[in-house]
Amino acid sequence: MPKGPIEPNAAKALNEMKYEIAHELGIIDDMEKNRKTFNSGSNVLFAGHVGGQMTRRLIEMAEKELVNKNSQNSVKG
Repeated sequence: MPKGPIEPNAAKALNEMKYEIAHELGIIDDMEKNRKTFNSGSNVLFAGHVGGQMTRRLIEMAEKELVNKNSQNSVKG
């Protein structure tokens, strides 16, 4: 399996999603306020939270796309 996005243009959108989720989780704000108290262990923990949310959202987006395709195909056929 290739490392990174299959579609090169998706890298920017994925990066934006990552920062959006980190901001929603308050991670960006915490990092700016407590920059000196973070360590590699906390960074790994935050990366896990953000990555997990990204995965959930990407799966949700794919499921919605499949439902839309199936509903369009059933109308045509």
